[in-house]
Amino acid sequence: MRSALMKRVRRANTAPEQEVAEILRALGIRMRRNVKGLPGTPDFANKSRKIVIFVHGCFWHGHRGCRYATFPKRNAEFWADKIAANRARDSRKAAALRREGFRVVAVWSCAPRRVAPAVRRLA
Repeated sequence: MRSALMKRVRRANTAPEQEVAEILRALGIRMRRNVKGLPGTPDFANKSRKIVIFVHGCFWHGHRGCRYATFPKRNAEFWADKIAANRARDSRKAAALRREGFRVVAVWSCAPRRVAPAVRRLA
């Protein structure tokens, strides 16, 4: 059951990613999506301006204090280790990008739900 559920999780073009793309377009900010040539494969990047944006899923990246970042009750130790490893990897990749001179922005998947309507009204 859990395996089937996890197989359905998409890596790119998720709903939060699409919402962030819509917000960037509304603001007139142009960025490439899912840039494989950079550490961590950022969801959005502008190499000339040295800006990258990661859209982190609240569950997978352990968004502290978020109601969407819950642990499964089964195999809790595995999931705690998995999420901790994801957070450590995120930190390493962000540090590598900063060493290359990039500004790194992390957007949590719960944020566009609150931000998108306001930006749409402004645009």
